[in-house]
Amino acid sequence: MQSEHFSRRKFISSAALAALASSVSPLRSLASVLPVTVRTPLGPLRGEESGGVRTFRGVPFAEPPVGKLRFRPTVAVKQWTAPRDATRFAAAATQPTDGHTTGSEDCLYLNVWAPAAKGSYPVYVWIHGGGLVTGTSFDSMYDGSGLAREGIVCVTVAYRLGVFGFLELGPLLGPEYSGSANNGVRDLIAALDWVRQNIEAFGGDPSRVTVGGQSAGAKLTGILMGIPSAKPLFNQMVSESGGAERATPIETSAAVSEGFGKLWRSGTSSAFPAMATASASSLIRVQTALMDSWPHHFPLRAQIDGSLIPRRLVETIADGSTKGKRLLIGTNRDESAFFVGPHPEHDAEAADLANLESAQFLEAYRKYEEIYPQLTVEQRRIRALTAEEYLVPSFRAVEAHVTGGGTAWMYRLDFTEGSGRLGAFTPHSLDVHLVWDRPSPTVAKAAAEVELSHQMHAAWCAFLHGNAPAAIGIPEWTGYDLDERRTMIFDERSHVESRPQDDELHLWDKLL
Repeated sequence: MQSEHFSRRKFISSAALAALASSVSPLRSLASVLPVTVRTPLGPLRGEESGGVRTFRGVPFAEPPVGKLRFRPTVAVKQWTAPRDATRFAAAATQPTDGHTTGSEDCLYLNVWAPAAKGSYPVYVWIHGGGLVTGTSFDSMYDGSGLAREGIVCVTVAYRLGVFGFLELGPLLGPEYSGSANNGVRDLIAALDWVRQNIEAFGGDPSRVTVGGQSAGAKLTGILMGIPSAKPLFNQMVSESGGAERATPIETSAAVSEGFGKLWRSGTSSAFPAMATASASSLIRVQTALMDSWPHHFPLRAQIDGSLIPRRLVETIADGSTKGKRLLIGTNRDESAFFVGPHPEHDAEAADLANLESAQFLEAYRKYEEIYPQLTVEQRRIRALTAEEYLVPSFRAVEAHVTGGGTAWMYRLDFTEGSGRLGAFTPHSLDVHLVWDRPSPTVAKAAAEVELSHQMHAAWCAFLHGNAPAAIGIPEWTGYDLDERRTMIFDERSHVESRPQDDELHLWDKLL
């Protein structure tokens, strides 16, 4: 009988790739689709209009990072003169899929959904998740038509993944490649800069830009919050299951680089300079070997390089890098059930942890029985893993943001679907279905999920429009402060709690 304890490293990959496999554009009635052209400062784009929404797919925001630009900082896209077709999605970024390499290194494109009516609309720039190694900007879940019909311009962006966007190659390829671990972040900054310069052509207001995402997309949002040079590019943030810890010191990046170099030598018998021209599949094979053998989760991360990312993100945020900005942030109660399954058979190992060493994790985990005597051992394992990767980093991020002069609204999703393998839990990614108003029609609590989905979608739209998040059917959602820590608990009957999980959060003081 197959064990229900899943390796997080493998399970997150298969889950993300399952989403990738279903990434198809919703069916459109050809009879109702009309061509539409907009003239941007970079050149004209030919897209489509249907149902009151204008859609532009596969819009370049940077030069293809191929050839001499592989592993190099992002280069702004050049202008064009003839109308450019924007009716098809571009290729996904290069990534592993079921033992194969898919996608393309020519991946720096975005997609725009905008209201057809003239106006000056708020803009939502969405960053997809996938552990920084998988995912796409065109998953059907992220179709922005619904947001456009709510008077919001939705932009979904791609970025370089894995070794192409988050591996430090200076030690292997020379100083001209130093800082390559931040290329994926540079891609996002370039996309936001494209929005600043071009979004008015689509009816968007460049002074009202929200950047946000879920999972890795939320963690990248946290990184952007701690980058001083990115401050002018957005005025609001949404973080769903994120935090602001996915940037590592140079020493850690150097160790990962060394580990990749050893695997490259043994796996390809090639010298390091060959990486610059090697096939994408050979680089992905070594990347997979690195992730399978590395003693910690997520070895490929952005880097605290002292320039683009000057220091620990929460320190920069607390010092005011997001002063005056608004943040909507939260987590799901049982995030880690998605990765380890409902019945994890042992306490967390190093490969299960995102931020701490095993000994540090166990220092906090040993006290969970005192705080949660009503939970089973399996539930406590899931709850502690969730705290280590999502809950505590999110609270640290919101506290830094408020300390630095920002305003925030905090939530926790407790709703359970009541059927399926994880029906008794609120797992990672359940919020995505609800916020994008795409509830499941097959779960046991389908009617309740539909209602909650409408409420969360409405609350998010209110926030994107610059208002406090609010919706009919949920209580007043007041802002987060450091004393009361008021948090919206989304459930069949949503309510606000002050200082939720306070005892649990204190277990992680001085650890996270």
